[in-house]
Amino acid sequence: MDSRFDDAVLAGDGFRLSPLGEGDVEDVTSACRDETTQRWLPLPKPYTADAARGFIQEMAPEMHTSGAGLVRRIEIAGRLCGVIDLKNTDWLVRQTEIGYWVAPWARGRGLAGKASRVLSDWAMSDQGMARVVIQCATGNKASQKAAESAGFIHEGVARSAGLVHSGRVDLAVYSKIASDLHLA
Repeated sequence: MDSRFDDAVLAGDGFRLSPLGEGDVEDVTSACRDETTQRWLPLPKPYTADAARGFIQEMAPEMHTSGAGLVRRIEIAGRLCGVIDLKNTDWLVRQTEIGYWVAPWARGRGLAGKASRVLSDWAMSDQGMARVVIQCATGNKASQKAAESAGFIHEGVARSAGLVHSGRVDLAVYSKIASDLHLA
């Protein structure tokens, strides 16, 4: 098996997971400037269009070509509504981690959970992953709800394992393993 993810476009219920493009700079910039997004993610502050361009043109493609992960835009009717990625991938252990954010204009639709289910199930059923992890700050209840709605099991709390702008945070750890696909 290859040691990088297929460059696939995935479909969910009313949304697609597809590669980021130059046309996403404005929406990525706007979403990453959002107060809630900035609260839970250690993104550059202030978040600039140059940061978005670097993410879209350099970081995301490098994650894919190096085998470290795969970045996808969550889109509805052609508009970026969020970003989801596979990251921290260990091809020997067959484990990867999902990270996500949803743009302010698309929140409240369950997109993070729905996209996490599609991406994690694909990573295990089509890409050979044995385990997919989601880690989010214990105070980020929306992110925890998304993980649970995607079928991830809460494993516990990793103390002082994350960093946000306000400092160190505990991370709630969730996982889904290949055998969970047969339970769904």
